[in-house]
Amino acid sequence: MKYITTIDDKEFEIEVVDEHHIRIADRLLQVDFEAVSGQPVFSLILDGKSYESFVYQGDEDWEVLIRGQQYQVKIEDEREKRLRAAAGGGVTEGGEFHLKAPMPGLIVAVLIEEGQPVTKGQVMLILESMKMQNELKAPRDGVMGKIRVKAGESVEQKQTLLSVH
Repeated sequence: MKYITTIDDKEFEIEVVDEHHIRIADRLLQVDFEAVSGQPVFSLILDGKSYESFVYQGDEDWEVLIRGQQYQVKIEDEREKRLRAAAGGGVTEGGEFHLKAPMPGLIVAVLIEEGQPVTKGQVMLILESMKMQNELKAPRDGVMGKIRVKAGESVEQKQTLLSVH
């Protein structure tokens, strides 16, 4: 099965060859991907290199936190992509987006203020979890709405941290 994965506006065609192999473009990669103790924490071994990642489904896309960087990932199979293209649909950039904590942790810093313009990819907060500081970034351009947390505050997984209009 082939999937079209969009990360930061870049598309990648990924083919799941079998349980332990994927193909990205012309590269065949060995992969092992396992959930850790029923949490949204995954062990990923890709071509012999080990990574720990947090993966959870956001409002519209998947949220992936790996090596301290957060990515919004859209995954569609070939059929879904063709249907969306035929319908002329795309991701709407309007409305309000709610940033939720990908994991429990401590807010180390809030780098924006309510009413401030933000650009896609701008770091808005720093969340520390398991002794690692993670930058949580704006998913799109907009204006900061309500900030629901402050530095020094502990948060739970999926807790709404702020909103972008």
